[in-house]
Amino acid sequence: MTTKEYLEQAFRLDQRINSKLSQITSLNELAMKCTSTITGMPHNPSPSVSSMEDAICKIIDLEDEINHDIQLLVDLKREIVQVIKKVDNLECQTLLELRYLCFKTWEEIAVEMNYCIDNVYKLHRKALSKIRVPHEEAVQ
Repeated sequence: MTTKEYLEQAFRLDQRINSKLSQITSLNELAMKCTSTITGMPHNPSPSVSSMEDAICKIIDLEDEINHDIQLLVDLKREIVQVIKKVDNLECQTLLELRYLCFKTWEEIAVEMNYCIDNVYKLHRKALSKIRVPHEEAVQ
């Protein structure tokens, strides 16, 4: 795993959490739309008693996954913070934190640090060269 891949893990995990939150929103909307249809006609028995119940079970399972992913993200960010703190240049630390912990774009970082975009890229290359990735494989 490259240094950049290691640092980008938090962003990818954050994306997965956001995706699952969107899925929960969608399932909540679906659960609210579920209604019972009562007719006098016989129908085939279904293993699913209620579509609302199915939606609620899926929501609960997804919330459990999200809670697990959030804990992984917190642990990963804590680990990345420790790695970044070992960089001996404060500008490099700031850039790395803005990019890999705050998930800022290069343009946002340039504005915040009062640099032109080319200087941000140069500082980023310098910062990456100073990072020492932990030997153990991080969770993705």
